[in-house]
Amino acid sequence: MQWASTLEQHPDLEIAIARAIPSIREQLDGATADLLLVFASDHYRERFKHLPALIKQQLANAVVIGSSAGGVIGAGYEVEQGPALSITAAHLPDVRLIPFQLETDRLPPTGAEAKDWQERLDITASSAQPQFLLLSDPYTFDPQPLLHGLDQAFPDTTKIGGLASGASGQHPHALFLDNAVFRSGVVGVALSGNIGLDAIVAQGCRPIGEPLFVTAAEGNRILSLDGQAAVTVLQTLYNTLSEHDQKLLQRSLFIGIAMQPDRQRYQQGDFLIRNILGLDPAQESLSVGATLRPHTIVQFHLRDAKTSAADLNALLQRYTATLAKPAPQGALMFSCLGRGEQLYGVPNHDSQSFAQHLGALPLGGLFCNGEIGPVQNNTFLHGYTSAFGLFRPLS
Repeated sequence: MQWASTLEQHPDLEIAIARAIPSIREQLDGATADLLLVFASDHYRERFKHLPALIKQQLANAVVIGSSAGGVIGAGYEVEQGPALSITAAHLPDVRLIPFQLETDRLPPTGAEAKDWQERLDITASSAQPQFLLLSDPYTFDPQPLLHGLDQAFPDTTKIGGLASGASGQHPHALFLDNAVFRSGVVGVALSGNIGLDAIVAQGCRPIGEPLFVTAAEGNRILSLDGQAAVTVLQTLYNTLSEHDQKLLQRSLFIGIAMQPDRQRYQQGDFLIRNILGLDPAQESLSVGATLRPHTIVQFHLRDAKTSAADLNALLQRYTATLAKPAPQGALMFSCLGRGEQLYGVPNHDSQSFAQHLGALPLGGLFCNGEIGPVQNNTFLHGYTSAFGLFRPLS
């Protein structure tokens, strides 16, 4: 297995591609490119329909997948403004690649068996437990049914990706798959064989207070926590916080939902972070971005630049401390449009943090309208997140 990543910023797409391909070939050192991940800023939108063909002319045997992007990531750098093209390539011996494109009406029905998903995605029994790369359009496709179905049909495998970005005005997003450009649905690649995919999902939050039991709930409304009205619990927590955190709570408060409620202690990665949508003083309830049931364990969280940086650093430290062998050879980063320089005030923050822990690993990706990644073995659509997929041979 061998990976390469490059980034070009020439305003002419053809010239950007002409410069990127030799860099990819040089990094692969004669090895064939089997997979190409291509992300292009909206500055090239008038040429999107030609992009896959231009790349396939140079690397005809590679599976091409990618999308338009509000910002691109390549060669370990992040470009959030201006024209930019990122190409990340992989030489994948003993790996089977199965590209696919789906629209909502072509998804297997809820509760479909694994064989139904295998047939729909053209996955044979010998490739029954593949890893998945997914890129979807945020306007025409809800990825939640797809993610739930893939988790049910292909447990113990990793699904990583994001929602395309960069559309403006009357120009829709673009999804690239081999020679085609799609303006709706989802494109993906199933990878099976001698390949492992590790995920790091940095949700950028830190907990405040203590974990709490939901003792009464209706749909997405939390009525009581530990037997007290939800608003009363939140007010009590507010009074215990520092002045800094009190101010932060007023603009950046979130709810964390424990994914493994039988744990005695919780740490980064144990909670699924969701928005708090509103507060009802009359009923003293909280509305959140998830459906909750009684006995669910939750904890309030805060987010800011310092917290986000610390969260990512802790997760990267934990990953490198338990790094599996063989080590990863390449990586993709799917980061929220709300992170980057807008959050940190400096460019390349998450890419540089990644490099500090994992060295000069080829890293590409994009800034997304939503990020796809697992939390405790279940796959979700996230916001404000950086989701990394790290690829390694199994042997």
